[in-house]
Amino acid sequence: MPFVRLGVLDVGSNTVHLLVVDAHRGAHPTPMHSEKTVLRLAEQITGDGELTAAGADELVRAVESAKDAAIRLGCGDVMAFATSAVREARNSADVLHTVAEKTGVQLQVLSGVDEARLTFLAVRRWFGWSAGKLLVLDIGGGSLEVAMGIDEEPELAESLPLGAGRTTRTRFAHDPPTRSELVATSAWLEDQLSGLAKKVARLGTPDRIVATSKTFRSLARLTGAAPSASGPRVQRTLTDTALRQLIAFISRMPSADLAQLEGVSASRAHQLVAGALVAQATMRGLSLTELEICPWALREGVILRRLDHSNGDDQTAVVTGWGRETGRGAGRESRATGTVER
Repeated sequence: MPFVRLGVLDVGSNTVHLLVVDAHRGAHPTPMHSEKTVLRLAEQITGDGELTAAGADELVRAVESAKDAAIRLGCGDVMAFATSAVREARNSADVLHTVAEKTGVQLQVLSGVDEARLTFLAVRRWFGWSAGKLLVLDIGGGSLEVAMGIDEEPELAESLPLGAGRTTRTRFAHDPPTRSELVATSAWLEDQLSGLAKKVARLGTPDRIVATSKTFRSLARLTGAAPSASGPRVQRTLTDTALRQLIAFISRMPSADLAQLEGVSASRAHQLVAGALVAQATMRGLSLTELEICPWALREGVILRRLDHSNGDDQTAVVTGWGRETGRGAGRESRATGTVER
């Protein structure tokens, strides 16, 4: 079966990320290209809850650049979506209209629940049926997603406004945070997660507990997990003991110093401590002692769902993007949409 070259354009709270893969239904998606533009859209939301004009202009430029790259690389389809930063902006409809008008790319806004569901699908496919009942955690910039179940569709899919970036902006006034800020934030997170623990407990004991996302990967790397250069199939874990020791270390460091640590990107260093506190509060709230890190997350989930609904070529009712003709460099521009079907 011939491969399909697919692009996924993920407009998140911190970055606009284009991932290009070669894949077909039933095959392992092979990454071919990845590029990011750091925008920190969540930090460009005004006190009235609107994305600034400057932020919208930067988003247009980033999407246009990603679109050009996708066409140059021969993508037959591009699935374009946005998460919490755009989702929660009061002027999101206007921003999405502007992006579509100026770039031809229609961003599909994913709900938090859909983020949890699609991330869960990616983790299920990575580990397979032998993993049994999965509990999946994902800390993003704006939200924390939790999903649990034994099938490909989770029984529980929750999204809480406890992302690493959001927690940094709303809870910390100092860099590094003061001792009182750390204590107060930990207590606040414990309270915010109390309801989640009850929902998870009703579903019984998970057979495998998995974490995904850049935040968890960075925390695992800082506690001794193998570097990304070792490949995606190396087992990586994060324990509660190692995390507690790490927090004692990084919570005293300014973000400029954190950015120098191996495994920490400069664009996310400022929210590392908050992300670690969210991870710790979640593990404590759910009585977890160890997490296994999965390299697949939301973007892979979007790809897999698209392939599930394909008919064996690069045309599908679920996602339409730059068509085969345009994607192969025919010189004619096509409209792109990012509709993700439930």
